[in-house]
Amino acid sequence: METAHVATNGRLNPVKVLIVDDSAVVRQILSRELAKDPQIEVIGTAGDPIFALEKLNKAMPDVIVLDIEMPRMDGLTFLRSLMPCQPANSMSTERKPIPVIILSSLAERGTQMAIDAMAAGAVEVFSKPQGSFQNGTADTIQRLAFAIKGAAQARPFAGTGARQFPVAFKPGAIPLNHAQRKTDQVIAVAASTGGTEALKLLFSELPVDSPGILAVLHMPQGFTRRYAERLNELCTIDVREACDGDRLHAGLALLAPGGYHLALNQTSKPFSVNVLQGPQVCRHRPSAEVLFQSVARGAGPNALGIMLTGMGSDGADGLLAMRQAGAHTIAQDEQSCVIFGMPKEAIRRGAAAEVLSLDRISAACTRWSKAALVQHA
Repeated sequence: METAHVATNGRLNPVKVLIVDDSAVVRQILSRELAKDPQIEVIGTAGDPIFALEKLNKAMPDVIVLDIEMPRMDGLTFLRSLMPCQPANSMSTERKPIPVIILSSLAERGTQMAIDAMAAGAVEVFSKPQGSFQNGTADTIQRLAFAIKGAAQARPFAGTGARQFPVAFKPGAIPLNHAQRKTDQVIAVAASTGGTEALKLLFSELPVDSPGILAVLHMPQGFTRRYAERLNELCTIDVREACDGDRLHAGLALLAPGGYHLALNQTSKPFSVNVLQGPQVCRHRPSAEVLFQSVARGAGPNALGIMLTGMGSDGADGLLAMRQAGAHTIAQDEQSCVIFGMPKEAIRRGAAAEVLSLDRISAACTRWSKAALVQHA
C-alpha cells in the first residue's frame, strides 16, 4: 500500500494552482518553472478572467496567481468577485474565498493598484521582473513558489475592501508634557501575509497619544510609502514611511521602507531609528528579526512587541529576545490570522506573553502603556 507523502507545507497533496495572465509567454514560463516544485501542481492556465471562470467550473484550485491588466475583465474586478465565496469542495456546502496572489507589472508602476488588491483580499502582491519576463525570473519564481505554499493555508479577508474606515480627525499637537511621558515607550509590530489589513485595523483603533510605533511589513520597494500615506488618512495617529534618523514620539508610527531594515537606535534618547541596507534576514528585508532584536537591546522593559499574521518564522527569535529583556509581548491568535505562521512560531518558542485576537490587540496596547506609566511614575 502506497504511503501518502506529507509535504513540508503540511498538506498531503501538492498545492493546485491556476495561472491567469494574458501573456502566453508568462503562462508558459510560470507553468514550467512552478512545476519543478514537487509541492505545486499547475492544474490550468487562462488568458483572462472569463476563461478562468470556465476553468473554475471544472476544477477548483487551492491558489490563483493573477495578473491585473487583462482583456474583457481586469484582475482586480475578478479578485473582488472571488472573495465573497467559492465552494470549499465538491462534497461540501461550506464556502470560502480562494487565496489569490497578484503577479503584475502594475505592482511596480501603480502602487495604489497593489494596495487596492490587498484591500480586496489578495494574500500577496508581486511585481513582475522589469523588461522581458524571461530575464530575472529565478528570484521571482522562488518567492512566488514560497508564497503559493503559504497561501494554500491562508484565510483571505473576504470582502475586507467593503469595510469603511472614516477619514480620521487628527487633533492638534499632543500636550508636550503628555508626549514627554511616553517618549521612553515603544511598540514594535511585525506582519507579513494579511498584514496590510491587520495593521490597518490595529492602527485605526489606537488613540492619538499612543506610544511611538515601529512597524515592519513584508512589502517590496514602492509599496510602503503609498500604504503609509493611506494609513495616515485613516488613523488618528500619524503614520509615515521611516527615514534614517527619524525621532519617535507619542502618536507616531514609522513603517519600514520596502527593501530596507528598520532598527531602533540604541544610543538615542528620545528614541530615533536607523533605516539600513544589508543582506536579507530570515529571507526578508525589511525583517522583523532586525527590528525586534534592536528593540530588545535598546528599550528592554519599556517596549511592547506584537507579532501579527504572516508566513514563516521571521521575528520569532527577536520577539523572544524582547520578552527575555523584560518587554511585554503579544501574538495574534490563529482564528484571526490570514496565515498563522509567524505568530505560531513565536508562540512555540515561548516568545508571546499573550495570545489575542486582532480586535483585542489595540486595547491591550493601551492597557500596557498605562500600566507602564504607573509602574515608572
